[in-house]
Amino acid sequence: MKVLLIKDVYKLGRAGDVKKVADGYGRNFLLPQKMAVLATPGAIKTAGHIRSKAAEKRVILNEEMSVVAEALAKVQLTFGARAGETGKLYGSITSQEVADAIQKKTGYSLKRQQLDMQPLRALGEHTVRIRLTMDLIPEIKVTVYREGEAEPSLPIEEAAPKTEEQQPDEHPSEQPTEQPAETDGNAEPAA
Repeated sequence: MKVLLIKDVYKLGRAGDVKKVADGYGRNFLLPQKMAVLATPGAIKTAGHIRSKAAEKRVILNEEMSVVAEALAKVQLTFGARAGETGKLYGSITSQEVADAIQKKTGYSLKRQQLDMQPLRALGEHTVRIRLTMDLIPEIKVTVYREGEAEPSLPIEEAAPKTEEQQPDEHPSEQPTEQPAETDGNAEPAA
């Protein structure tokens, strides 16, 4: 089935493009969602007009979303999970969990479908791409660590402020001084 795209469709094409798609995909998704129309000779004549209007909308949308993309590119998430000895998780970290964590950390609400990821099933650092528009796809770092172990440290710019326990004492004279090591009678002093 040939269709003329009315809107940008991720991994298919931009508005104004004529694409050949599977019958079911076109009939059950693209046409009902009003993302495309059948590629008839009359519709193909309007492709240039659709393409120019979509380009104008795309520029405006990219300008608006660039602030969000910059903020999301700085996000680093950590998840604690139970894992086996080989590093494979007993469950998985899903796109919905990542979307919820992004909303909690930044306040930006994302749909799980905007996250270009498979469920995370292993320990380590993973890169997740977020589709804001066709042109703006920021990446975030997601670190999965073993539950019960120390959480991986964040970069210095995001590290938590020092608590009272971490600050040095105000009175250095009260701190114990280092004592010289005791030697037995047979050892010679180092020269």
